[in-house]
Amino acid sequence: MSGQVTYDVYRGAEGETPVLKTITTELRPNDVFLEMTHSGLCGTDLHYRHADITLGHEGVGIVKQVGSAVKDLKVGDIAGFGYIREVCGNCMECLTGWDQYCSQAVSYGNAGFDIGSFASGAVLDARCVFKIPDEIDPADAAPLMCGGATVWTVLDQYGIKSTDRVGIMGIGGLGHIAIKMAAAMGCHVVVLSSSESKRQEAMEFGAQEFHVLRRGEKFEDKMEPINHLLLCGNAQIDFDAVLPLMAANSALYPLAVDFNPSKVVLFQLVLKGIRIQGSVVVSTTEMRKMLKFCALHKITPQIEKFPLNETGMTDAMARLVKGNVRYRAVLVAQN
Repeated sequence: MSGQVTYDVYRGAEGETPVLKTITTELRPNDVFLEMTHSGLCGTDLHYRHADITLGHEGVGIVKQVGSAVKDLKVGDIAGFGYIREVCGNCMECLTGWDQYCSQAVSYGNAGFDIGSFASGAVLDARCVFKIPDEIDPADAAPLMCGGATVWTVLDQYGIKSTDRVGIMGIGGLGHIAIKMAAAMGCHVVVLSSSESKRQEAMEFGAQEFHVLRRGEKFEDKMEPINHLLLCGNAQIDFDAVLPLMAANSALYPLAVDFNPSKVVLFQLVLKGIRIQGSVVVSTTEMRKMLKFCALHKITPQIEKFPLNETGMTDAMARLVKGNVRYRAVLVAQN
């Protein structure tokens, strides 16, 4: 089915309240029209909240229309989308399952301004829309579309083994999901946090060890070296504090977005063969694997719900700015 569809979107604005706009667009053969029911709120959204684009990139909704070429989704399916909205489907990256590196990929921030999950609907390339398993509630699925996918990519693509000591630094929106996933993979999970108050939660999420590491303070705990460390907290990383905790031939994964230079002494990396591995956007192949894994192991984020409207968006973003969402905010359509 093709034709025009109309829906409302919420764009960023100079103030703190998103601006409502009505969109009418054509449904192309490979497009899917989703009626939005849930949207996660990600830290990346804060970077765009004052830009004139439709906000949100952790969307889940009901398939209402499909283009004539769509085969894998049907009307009535519960489906979601993340950071990447469109890919070419023909380049080597797309054909080998690394389509997050597609040179023609359309992502959050350059998606034509009118595609986002802060909306009543969205029209997207079907190759970037994923059926949500029946075992996962749509509200829980929304934060998995970016937050969950971000940590999953590290855990699944960079050689982490079940015998490894996997460190998670920062128990927040990314960190708490990473603990659950790494524990389900059988890894020995070591949590580093600036707050002793999160110890019990970390252990309940699946951690085997918990250590307090505060910026500017000497680390006093005795601890075996870490093989892989996911940096899920503050984007300004204190490399002088974390590098002594790493094993030989280990890896660090900075997952918080930062546009400022980071200070690192290269000799500290060279001495132990430590690498710093970048990773942020998930491929379509990894997204499907992640959803299956979460359904199988009953992995869900810890969420707080807000209405999918101007008030809910403003309140949720204000809470996120202050860092007191525990641990992922989810906007829920009221109708």
